[in-house]
Amino acid sequence: MESAMAEGLRSRSSSLKPIETKRKAIEEYDVVTVEDEPLSPTARLFHDSRFDLHALAVMGFENRLSPQLVKDKLVHTLLKHPRFTSLMVVDEENLEAMKWVQTKIDLDQHVIIVEVDETQLESPDKFVEDYIYNLSKTSLDKSKPLWEIHIVNVKTRDAESVAVFRIHHSLGDGTSLISLLLACTRQTCDDLKLPTIPTKKRRPTPSGYSEKEGLFKLLGAFWLFIRMLVNTTMDVFMFIITIIFLKDTITPISIEPDLESNKARRVVHRIISLDDLKFVKNAMNVTINDVALGLTQAGLSKYLNRRYGVGGKDKGATERNNNLPNDIRLRSCLVFNLRSSAGIEDLADMMENGSKGKRGWGNWFGYALLPFKIALRDDPLDYVKEAKTTVDRKKRSFEALFTLTIAELLINVFGIKVATTVTFRGFSNSTICFTNLVGPQEEIGFCGNPITYLAPSAYGQPSALMINFQSYINKMIIVVSVDENAIPDPQQLLDDFEESFNLIKDAVKNLK
Repeated sequence: MESAMAEGLRSRSSSLKPIETKRKAIEEYDVVTVEDEPLSPTARLFHDSRFDLHALAVMGFENRLSPQLVKDKLVHTLLKHPRFTSLMVVDEENLEAMKWVQTKIDLDQHVIIVEVDETQLESPDKFVEDYIYNLSKTSLDKSKPLWEIHIVNVKTRDAESVAVFRIHHSLGDGTSLISLLLACTRQTCDDLKLPTIPTKKRRPTPSGYSEKEGLFKLLGAFWLFIRMLVNTTMDVFMFIITIIFLKDTITPISIEPDLESNKARRVVHRIISLDDLKFVKNAMNVTINDVALGLTQAGLSKYLNRRYGVGGKDKGATERNNNLPNDIRLRSCLVFNLRSSAGIEDLADMMENGSKGKRGWGNWFGYALLPFKIALRDDPLDYVKEAKTTVDRKKRSFEALFTLTIAELLINVFGIKVATTVTFRGFSNSTICFTNLVGPQEEIGFCGNPITYLAPSAYGQPSALMINFQSYINKMIIVVSVDENAIPDPQQLLDDFEESFNLIKDAVKNLK
């Protein structure tokens, strides 16, 4: 079964032909005559062979999916967005000139139904996992708009069926793409209502300051500004030396970036209780992101400790002993959304009423190098406290904005190749990519089918490990995308994340 599946993917991949000229695209695909739009600098970067990055969104459903209902839904949702009806066209006279050119869509080329005999499957979950793994060995066909939906009507541990959305990252950043997918859904309790996405509440600005209070407020703002300048200077310095020479410590989960061999990724997920994360958050007076980073540090420390002690004969003793070297430098590219709004309402209005929908769309993100403290702690709560300290300092820095600005500046001044080289070294000289996305607070449905989980991820990145946290109702879905050359047992890594969080939760309970 797996070999047949892989062969089908290879046959599709072998038929892919790069777009050579705009004229060829127009002749073959009956392009609608509209004004072409050039690719943004970041979108152009994602078309370099070193950053052929594809976003994945795996959705689980309570019912079997009807391919025809999905197609009917797409006509009134995704196909209203210009990126999903556009070809990426390269001008042969200027290879750096890339444009989005509108075309007509054949949905049969984008909605792929996976035929499978469930009675022949030993493990449906493993089948879906292997299908996504084989999918990650291929790139999207650039002779058509850069997205696909794969429908897998197989009952797994967490769902009755699965849909895999594969979208090229040049179409938008992770927040944009997830927001667009959520804008295609509705609440199951009211099919006219969009999902409710929590937003940060702004503190009310008190009025009526006395002259003395106003002076203290002004001094506080000035001191914060000075701290941000100092932090930004230090972070930018670390960013520059990372680009030039500073690499993370070589650990069992490190890989040497290879443009060909390490593109495939094994993507797996684990669902834990969001209510439990909120319990820890409230008890420790931290954020959900602090808890997520804390349990990640704890889980990675546990996992690496086992890997360093792999030569021991007694597995139990190996896990109890401290096998970790001192002063491991392990950093994550923490992706920051620099957009002020998730844009769901804006995107839904675009699809329903034909508005432009620009506010919630595009590649508008920066990243910061976030150090992970890898060590065995006697108190599990120390992992969360350390994560909070690190993140709070990063919040008082313009590092994320700097990385976005410098990438666009390098593209405009030195060209796409230089900008890609700099960005690639930033990711490859660190070990992990990390994101934390906020999802709907209530159950939602797509094409009338209630969604049981949403697991976003990606492949094509130079990092050996990508970790995504995605909240949904009362669930937190932890998704890892791994290079099996570095992490051959991703389910064990998820076990360590879950066990580490349980230790943190139990430690909070013991405080009361």
